[in-house]
Amino acid sequence: MSFRIEKDSLGEFQVPDNAYYGPFTARALEQYHVTGNKSHLNLVKAYVMIKRSAALTNFELQILDEKIAKAIIQTCDEILSGQLLDQFVVDAINSGAGTAFNMNTNEIIANRSLEILGKSKGEYSIISPNDHVNMSQSSNDTFPTAMHIAILMNITLLIKSLDLMITSLKAKSIDYKNIIKIGRTHLMDAIPVTLGSEFEVYAYTLERVKEEIINSQRKLELIGIGGTAVGTGVNTPQGYREKIVKHLSNISGLKLKSSPNLHFFLQSKFDIATFSSGLRNLAIELIKIANDLRLMASGPLAGLAEILIPAVHAGSSIMPGKVNPSLAECLNMICFDIIGKDVSVTMAAQAGQFELNVMMPGMVKNVLDATDMLINFLPIFATNFINGIKANSERLKQQVEKSPILITLLNPYIGYLTAADIYKESLKTGIGIRELILEKKLMNEQELENALAYEKIIGLV
Repeated sequence: MSFRIEKDSLGEFQVPDNAYYGPFTARALEQYHVTGNKSHLNLVKAYVMIKRSAALTNFELQILDEKIAKAIIQTCDEILSGQLLDQFVVDAINSGAGTAFNMNTNEIIANRSLEILGKSKGEYSIISPNDHVNMSQSSNDTFPTAMHIAILMNITLLIKSLDLMITSLKAKSIDYKNIIKIGRTHLMDAIPVTLGSEFEVYAYTLERVKEEIINSQRKLELIGIGGTAVGTGVNTPQGYREKIVKHLSNISGLKLKSSPNLHFFLQSKFDIATFSSGLRNLAIELIKIANDLRLMASGPLAGLAEILIPAVHAGSSIMPGKVNPSLAECLNMICFDIIGKDVSVTMAAQAGQFELNVMMPGMVKNVLDATDMLINFLPIFATNFINGIKANSERLKQQVEKSPILITLLNPYIGYLTAADIYKESLKTGIGIRELILEKKLMNEQELENALAYEKIIGLV
């Protein structure tokens, strides 16, 4: 590999000849060996949108030369179309406030813009990563703004995936609305419900979580670009903030608005933490749903066996024919990871001091990784697991008919203590509730039929 020598504020440094990044990035590559993962594609896109919008704004405000502005804008368009993505090489977790990633972006854009003008890489006296590409900006306002934009991009995809889950659950609630099953409290037999009502609750729960995610989305639309280093907007021309927010909204397709308090935007990561906690809460509810379905599918002989689940692959390498709830187990593991990521975001959010929170690269990585897992897996879970569930109707019917818990519905007719005696006798002898009640002449057949009617069992009357 051949190298060129470039100079930054620390002095000269060796950079690979074919690299579009410069000395700041080359130095960072020697320091940040952390995850082995580069920054999320949406974070790259968000950052490049910021650089493009800044160049356009600075040109309109007559502080950036037209040729330089056009070269920067062309470079940004190239990157947004998929070029030069291999040049964003800094580890996802890098320097505080993401300065290394900001400079990686600045250097790529500067060197490609120099090429567009027919110059050589590294001729920073013509186009500087700091003076031109980073004009009117700081890592301190660009990185958190890019965080918001990248997360907003992912939220759009997350909501689509979540909607697929909700649709699948609602469909099952309709399919099984008339199938009665034994309810359970404390994992013990309780008053009957319908299988459909359980799926309906799952769908309703996810709709509630979705509402909270949308509320968080609105908060994330508030950005602090233009605050520069500490929120005062130092080194920005008059009118800069309004113009760049408008340009950013246009290119991103998002409803971005300037934060009413730029100091808050730089100091506090409340909006990020709020969204992360929403992901955690979604994970908690998904775990509950996955675990319920695993229990309902347990068996097929020694478990509950209330539902039959689709076989997505062989369940065992040693037990032929075994079907496992593998996708539900995978969803559990994803959600455990999301909860752990939220803990990391929480610790990072509280770790800001004075005018700036510097723990942002770790925060955005965790949030984007969490949403990516849900975006990728929820459609698979909905399509290949939820949609393939079948009710084990005969088993459910037998459990209801044989369950002594039905005696609870007869309390108003025969009294709690008598009902308790009948319950114990049914458990001991295996004789059904109906049969014992009639045998002891506690109720006649018509009275019993009315008391144990479908509508009463599921609470419609």
